[in-house]
Amino acid sequence: MIDHNTVQQILDTADIVDVVSDFVALKKRGANWIGLCPFHNDRRPSFYVSRAKGICKCFACGEGGSAVNFIMKHEQLSYPEALRYLARKYHIEIQEKELTDEEKQAQTEREAMLMLNEWACSYFEKQLHETQAGQDIGLSYFKERGFNDATIKEFRLGYSSEGYDDLYKAAVAQGFNPKLLFDVGLCIPDDRSGGHDRFRGRVMFPIMNIAGKVIAFGGRTLKKDKEVAKYVNSPESAIYSKRNVIFGLYQAKREISKADKCYIVEGYADVISMHQAGFKNVIASSGTALTEGHIHAIRRFTNNVTEMFDGDAAGVKAAIRGVDLLLKEGMNIKVLPLPPEDDPDTFVRAHSYAEVEDYIEKNEADFINFKSSVVLKDAKNDPIKRTAAITDVVKSIALIPDEIARMVYAKECSNLFEMDEQTILRQIKQYRNKYLEQWRKERQQQQAREQRMAAQSDNVVPPSPSLDDVPPAPLPDDFVPESEQVPAPRVSSRTSTAISGVDVQEREVIRLIVNYGMCYLTETEYQDGTVRPTTVLEHINNEIHLDYMGFSDPLYKRIFETALQYIEPYYKDLEVFKAQLEERTREFIAEEMAAQDEVDPEALDSVALINAQERKEKAIEAKANAKAKNELLEFNCGYLVKALCSIDDDEMRQLACDLATDNMPQLSKIHTKYTVIVEERDKLLNLVPERINNWKNALLVLRINELKSQIANAAPEEQPKLMQSLQELYKVRHQLAAVIGDRVVNPI
Repeated sequence: MIDHNTVQQILDTADIVDVVSDFVALKKRGANWIGLCPFHNDRRPSFYVSRAKGICKCFACGEGGSAVNFIMKHEQLSYPEALRYLARKYHIEIQEKELTDEEKQAQTEREAMLMLNEWACSYFEKQLHETQAGQDIGLSYFKERGFNDATIKEFRLGYSSEGYDDLYKAAVAQGFNPKLLFDVGLCIPDDRSGGHDRFRGRVMFPIMNIAGKVIAFGGRTLKKDKEVAKYVNSPESAIYSKRNVIFGLYQAKREISKADKCYIVEGYADVISMHQAGFKNVIASSGTALTEGHIHAIRRFTNNVTEMFDGDAAGVKAAIRGVDLLLKEGMNIKVLPLPPEDDPDTFVRAHSYAEVEDYIEKNEADFINFKSSVVLKDAKNDPIKRTAAITDVVKSIALIPDEIARMVYAKECSNLFEMDEQTILRQIKQYRNKYLEQWRKERQQQQAREQRMAAQSDNVVPPSPSLDDVPPAPLPDDFVPESEQVPAPRVSSRTSTAISGVDVQEREVIRLIVNYGMCYLTETEYQDGTVRPTTVLEHINNEIHLDYMGFSDPLYKRIFETALQYIEPYYKDLEVFKAQLEERTREFIAEEMAAQDEVDPEALDSVALINAQERKEKAIEAKANAKAKNELLEFNCGYLVKALCSIDDDEMRQLACDLATDNMPQLSKIHTKYTVIVEERDKLLNLVPERINNWKNALLVLRINELKSQIANAAPEEQPKLMQSLQELYKVRHQLAAVIGDRVVNPI
């Protein structure tokens, strides 16, 4: 429904590195950027982003694609919604026609929920600022907590009126389906008026996902009635899972990435107060215990976590629980206990930024020292309690997946407890084996559940044997628990089945088109006598027409025909790009010349002075021309990739993204620094004809085999003609073999 020119403007403007950086902390490596994959529990950077191609790819799980594809997958949006997301990001005005009733009805449940929550958030904001009750009750409360106007606006705080069904009536009047109000948890159905408001009489804290979309709400009552719950949160829905959502991560993600560290606190007010005080890398687990989903979200931006908790007994106990889970997930952990009378909110409001920084520096402790001091506090000289305390610490160390880290902590533990290091290492190994066995059983149980569910979906109910009845399989030496595994690369259904040689060669030709279709290949003499530069796509198209070839796979054929439609727009865009490139090159030369140190005319004679100036100018021009040549090459290489990987056709877009990332390089820091990489695009002059000839050869082999089958089943009078056709095919294949170097032996 979005105007074509607007779509093109969005695709041209969206920078894949910029888009992905909103969700993943990226680091430069060679021509690419790398980071932790947001689509699986990634421990080592396996997610690569190419600005030149405008695509990204995870080499562990296989997910990736263009900026549009990335947003679609990450935010679970449709193609039009992903375009709208990018348009908002880059402040592009969208031209579109009004949706029909049928199109409105076709909106997905998720999109509708997000739209409703966005409306509700604005509604609560207006209630806070534009109603008397909102100002007297809600705004006064936020001001008492020390929140300024900028903070209230940034976190989109609001107020829900005391009315029984004020929001319900307003939403229905706005055209929202009552069922949707119940599904997202804003309202509760009843027999009185259809539904009533869940959050009435509460100040509102919107809960946002990592992209800044409102997915849920937390509401705090201001009443003193102990029978009324202090906090009420949205129930889980299709867009909200409290086990995976972290409050404040949207506002904190850039600062977390920049500082390579985050602070975890408990409540909404803790996050907001610390953010306002200048500590912007602070998040909260939305009032629930820390989960693996929370840690997965944090790990996208940093591995370094400090738990900041209340200094009372309950806070200490909660911190210890959180520490063990963080250790299990391989995070680097420190803990920061506050004075018993404080929580993060009250502490930062009572101290200056410098005082809080100083407190953190002096009191932030390693988890071993912290846990040891806590568990040994009551043990004193009691051997039994002391043994239990040491065992508790050893169990925590055994959770750490990295072996070297376990050894370092074992040494530290040995010094703290004045025990033999080898004894502690043996205990760690014992508990580690128990954990691995437990994780193996959990994985086995999960697989059994998945098999039962799959069988039930086929109307077959298999028996449910207990694992206790089955002897456990021996634990392999290289066993890795599921929480530490990297998923196997995703393989599309097209490549997972057995395919013929023709299919393989067709796919390779289409891959070259997607990746290099608009790259200059050679000069071609046409029938009218003209000689013109020819792109890879044009050359392949010429070869197909000359030899009466065609793609047998319908999807490959669609991509090829779609690519041909971009030839005319490409040449128009190329002229515009060249004009802009010439202007940028002139500006670059002028800037470089201006930045050069002036030559002292007295130090050189006039001839030497002129020669020195000419050498500088030539060097700068050579540098500028090389830069311009590389920019032009990247424009040509990226033209079809960006277009086909962002097209409004799910099948073609997915295949184009797969083909575009098939040959995407993953280079180590050492390779990018010391190795000269010969890229595939530098070998196109040989590579393209070779792949076309391989395709021709595969087609000939297929036709030869078909003729052989026909000859075997043909009547005697038909066989001579078929044999003559077969000999002609062998002759053609001999000629082709002379080009591709294939040895062909024909039967006598």
